[in-house]
Amino acid sequence: MTNVPNAVPLYGPEHAADPQRSYALLREQGPVGRAEIDPGVVVWVITGYRAALDLLQNPGDWSKNTRGWDTTVPPDSPVKQPLQWRPSLFFADGAEHAHLRKVITDSFALLDPQHLRDVTRRHADSLLDEFAHVGRADLVGQYARRLPLMVLNTLFGMPDEGADQLMSAIEAMMSTVPQAKEAGEQALTTYLGSLYAMKIARRGRDLTSWFIDHPHGLTPQEVINQVLITQGAAYGTLAGLIANTLAQILSDQRYRGTLTTGSLPIRHAIDEVLWADPPLAMYSLHRARRSLTFHGRPIKAGDPVMVSYAAVNTCPHTGQVANEQRSDYKAHLAFAAGPHACPAEDIVFVVSVAAIERLLGRLSDIELTVPAATLTYQPGPIYRVLTALPCRFTPQTPGARRAPQSNASASA
Repeated sequence: MTNVPNAVPLYGPEHAADPQRSYALLREQGPVGRAEIDPGVVVWVITGYRAALDLLQNPGDWSKNTRGWDTTVPPDSPVKQPLQWRPSLFFADGAEHAHLRKVITDSFALLDPQHLRDVTRRHADSLLDEFAHVGRADLVGQYARRLPLMVLNTLFGMPDEGADQLMSAIEAMMSTVPQAKEAGEQALTTYLGSLYAMKIARRGRDLTSWFIDHPHGLTPQEVINQVLITQGAAYGTLAGLIANTLAQILSDQRYRGTLTTGSLPIRHAIDEVLWADPPLAMYSLHRARRSLTFHGRPIKAGDPVMVSYAAVNTCPHTGQVANEQRSDYKAHLAFAAGPHACPAEDIVFVVSVAAIERLLGRLSDIELTVPAATLTYQPGPIYRVLTALPCRFTPQTPGARRAPQSNASASA
């Protein structure tokens, strides 16, 4: 097939309401289809599992460098920021990518899983204390969106009060108002500058200090960019995964009957979400190094190609059976694959399990206040993010906390 197909829109309320319909339309074009990810921004999108692996595991034919193409994306486009080139491992190839990635993976390896759980539970308790006595909450705005930034703020070595500054900056940057967006970028620059200055003056057992002291010797700007890209990637994934998994647990009786048995049902719920409704629905933008034919599509040199993890995971041709219990957690592509596979997969699991476990442990009778079918998602091609998750539960006496479950995190 040599004709260029019509681009399927992957933005707006219709896509947000039923993304699988969009993916079905893309699959009609084959494993590689044409999509519009924002008005006027057209890319190739992979929806086939084999095609996704062939791209992700073959850096010889594909580059992560978006320079040049990213200038064609309008400045006010919501996809501009996540796809815009930065001097970080996300947009680097070959030796440069390996150099930067080694800093990240070595530093992540120094994080103690028990410390991760303790930090997550401490911040989870502080958020739960704000609304546990009320009996109602929006678990997106009051919990899932705030908790990851509080955890990340601590892991990167900032005092707790820095989390509010980070949250305000991120929220402003997500605004569609240019002045607010600019203010958010300035606030984030100030936050990152303060963080770097603090760690240069006095190291700690935190990611920023380990980035600075790594034998690869990153420049100050490289350190800041690795902090920025790591926080940005982790925040969106964690916030979406916590919210989507809570929605899954609270709307599926298979999980409601076994909440007291520990983290196993939570891990299964997370795995199910990563297969069927991953928070990072599409990313891995690559550009062809040369003109080539890829799974039946003529791709020109420089053409942008993205992977829809959500479409790939739910593709009816992957040999997966809907709702089957999968024993191999790494078989899905929610964390990508190949040299650019997410290096924080284990951290994501530890933090999300601890966050969900803590909430369900303290609010054991929590339930949705609306039918699950009426929950809505923010429009956009990259993230699958709930707009709200309204719930109710028996109000707790202010200051009262349940004792932690004795063996709840054993399988995290």
